[in-house]
Amino acid sequence: MNTPDAPSPQWPVPTAPPTHDPELFARAMRDMRLTWRARGVLAELATGYTPGQEPRVSELVSLTRDERLAAEGRDAFRKAVGELRSLGYLSPDATTASGVGERLVVDLAPAADARLIPRRYGHSPLTDGS
Repeated sequence: MNTPDAPSPQWPVPTAPPTHDPELFARAMRDMRLTWRARGVLAELATGYTPGQEPRVSELVSLTRDERLAAEGRDAFRKAVGELRSLGYLSPDATTASGVGERLVVDLAPAADARLIPRRYGHSPLTDGS
């Protein structure tokens, strides 16, 4: 929420929901191959930016400590992006050959092979809906 004297956000708040398949998104957010940090980065990048408005990796990495507030540091962010790229959740867009400062394209297809925490046998209050 902006107050009259607060600056506008660097990346606009989405005005429409993401177009990703909600089931794949949910599987991605529960993919045990990903660290919690990587899931957070994926959620941020999958929030439905207007085409061309998505933040570049270099822009996110270059945020100062004051701008990041409680967010992870640069090295942690780079590791999370590397993790997502290695599993295929993120890839550079077609306009960037160098891989530096690129916009990343979110692909939730790897979530189809997500490793999810299995249900325990029998019933429990968490699995049977009671």
